[in-house]
Amino acid sequence: MNDLQKELVNELVRLNIPREDIETAKGVFAACPDVKETISNPLITAGEKRNVIKRIFPKSLERPMVNAARSGLTDGIEEVFDAYLDVLLEKQGGIKAVVRYVTPLTENQQAELRKFIMEKFVKDEVDIEYKQDPDIIGGFILNAGDVEYDRSYRSSLRSMRETLQSRAADLTEAKGEDIRSGDIISVLKTEVRDFEVRSGASETGFVIRLGDGIATVRGMSGVMYGELVEFETGIRGIVQNLEESSVGVVLLGDDHGLTEGSSVIRTGKRAGIGVSDELLGRVVDALGAPIDGLGQIRAEDYFPIEREAPGVIERKPVSVPLQTGILAIDSMFPIGRGQRELIIGDRQTGKTSIAVDTIINQKGQDVICVYVAIGQKSSTVAQIVNTLKKYGAMDYSVVVCASASDPAPFQYISPYSGTAIAEYFMSKGKDVLIVYDDLSKHAVAYRAMSLLLHRPPGREAYPGDVFYLHSRLLERSSRLDDEHGGGSLTALPVIETLAGDISAYIPTNVISITDGQIFLESELFNSGQRPAVNYGLSVSRVGGAAQTKAMKKAAGNLRIDLAQFKEMEIFTQFSSELDQATTELLEHGRMLTELLKQPLYNPRRHYEQVILLYAAQHGLFRHIKPKEMREYTEELLNYINSYGQDIIQEIEEKRVLTEELGERIERIVTAFEE
Repeated sequence: MNDLQKELVNELVRLNIPREDIETAKGVFAACPDVKETISNPLITAGEKRNVIKRIFPKSLERPMVNAARSGLTDGIEEVFDAYLDVLLEKQGGIKAVVRYVTPLTENQQAELRKFIMEKFVKDEVDIEYKQDPDIIGGFILNAGDVEYDRSYRSSLRSMRETLQSRAADLTEAKGEDIRSGDIISVLKTEVRDFEVRSGASETGFVIRLGDGIATVRGMSGVMYGELVEFETGIRGIVQNLEESSVGVVLLGDDHGLTEGSSVIRTGKRAGIGVSDELLGRVVDALGAPIDGLGQIRAEDYFPIEREAPGVIERKPVSVPLQTGILAIDSMFPIGRGQRELIIGDRQTGKTSIAVDTIINQKGQDVICVYVAIGQKSSTVAQIVNTLKKYGAMDYSVVVCASASDPAPFQYISPYSGTAIAEYFMSKGKDVLIVYDDLSKHAVAYRAMSLLLHRPPGREAYPGDVFYLHSRLLERSSRLDDEHGGGSLTALPVIETLAGDISAYIPTNVISITDGQIFLESELFNSGQRPAVNYGLSVSRVGGAAQTKAMKKAAGNLRIDLAQFKEMEIFTQFSSELDQATTELLEHGRMLTELLKQPLYNPRRHYEQVILLYAAQHGLFRHIKPKEMREYTEELLNYINSYGQDIIQEIEEKRVLTEELGERIERIVTAFEE
């Protein structure tokens, strides 16, 4: 109910309108819908509306009805009347109950039912409404207050079906594929013999408003924020709004079959996802259901999608590198296991490519990868999955997809579901990498959902808690100490900017949450610099702590050299004569720029990066023309793979670049040139 409706209910309470007058008014609206249209018609004058109200409605309701017509509340007047009747009943120490049945109850059964409700809820008066509902097959369902007593055949048959499916799965697991029809028949006979109408009390409510994937539910006074609830059609929803007399529920699926008055039952558990090792290599939706056509996934455990982030005491410092395989990033903006590094840039600047390259580079590194696609086209996600399969990366990866065609609630929960999957593997001591592609679309989906839930909009129409939306997600990325399993969760969130504006609302929020950002620039991308990393705006707050000693020494002053080159290039672009030192600086900068260019889906191993950076920083590529740099470096690495296995082995095992090792690198590069 909105504020105006609540005010009207309070007015009815102040005037102490008799119950009979309210029932009369409801009967008028039910018998003659034209009355409501007349009162709400803006073309009819206030005086004419007042005359209609005076002639048709009880005298006690004249003033409230005039106020309702003036405020435009006529369409929701029945909801106001129902709320007022509930208040009256509560004042009189009574309770309202609804009985749904197939076969009408006899007078004795009705008397027994009334007595049961009065004793159970200690009430002096009971208002019972009887509704015929053939869908429950047999028996009856009693809704009293917030509690539902289900003694219907429908729920008993549903329970039998679940038991049969569970036992069939157990038999299949125990006997493999060699399961005989006789085993199933035996289980079925047992269930039929033991069949009984199961009775259980559960806290329940009913839908009072439905639309745009949002259900407003009255009742369920003890429901929790984020709790899963189940509607009578089998569809589930997550509680998002807790109001005084109702709750707002976002639907996780199609609302077909749901109407106002449909019942809703609490499940008593928070929204979560079934997890197991069978998720590896699979593509699932935001609820963990497979969408790749490769069969069902059996769940070993249930992880809530919303969990409290590990505390400071449970964590240990980020010190182990997570290699992306991209030379420009691993040398200047290293990422450590347990870090949160933001990938930010305009549309079509290679953000997803960096994430996919990083996933491909984890092959053989004992890292589980989770890729969460939020609001993307299904064809784009299929292309990414095919790329991961082509390079053998799906063997250790899980793809969670909430495409652009999925409802906003699915896009909202998908990154949390992906994080729950990642935390399952982290709880087993694994190192996990998760990519959120992208959180801009996630914020837009949350904004759409919040506006439908009537939450007040703030800056750029986003709700006030949009910062908390991403902070509680990214804070779950950490590196745990040995007492808590020793696993790690590294996050690569992606944010899309408009015209390079990193000072917009969502980008600044996520920048302040993460441990650094890789900023991709459209101008660099269009000029052929790929990956299009802006070395000035990009940063890693973990820095050298997440680098090997060999990489740290080989990279040296790479960022400073590139910064000097960029500044000097701008300064000298109109100069005709340059001195020797300036010429050498420009040539060195152009060589480094060309070296950092890298083809798509071609990540470099750690030893390749160290050798190339060492050779570049020691002038071994000074004579190479920029256009020939890519071909030259590929041939050099092939030569070293053939004749320099001792160098490769020492770099990979010791991860230290000694002077003696540097001399050997120089000798093998010189031998290659000769």
